[in-house]
Amino acid sequence: MLRTERQEKIICKQCPLAKVAHIFGDTCTLLIIRDLQHSPKRFKDLETSLAGISSRTIALKLKFLESNKIIVRKIFKEKPPKVEYSLSLKGKALCKITDEMRSYGKKYL
Repeated sequence: MLRTERQEKIICKQCPLAKVAHIFGDTCTLLIIRDLQHSPKRFKDLETSLAGISSRTIALKLKFLESNKIIVRKIFKEKPPKVEYSLSLKGKALCKITDEMRSYGKKYL
């Protein structure tokens, strides 16, 4: 991720690749997209899948992805309240990229 808002404004304004890299930013973000690719997940499911990554980091990444309209947070009116995360249409479009990255990793790394 870019370190400052100024960097983000300057670099991302000029380059579409930089915009995508800013969204992906790190492994955690890619893994959240991977986990949501086939079905919605609850926070606890993501936490289990992303073992070793702190709950705080996962929560921050989810908020970032939601604010960029990559994921959708749905709250169900139950007791206790149930929250699910899923990819938006914009997020689903990123799956092509993650699939290509997976293929590249299998073939070359």
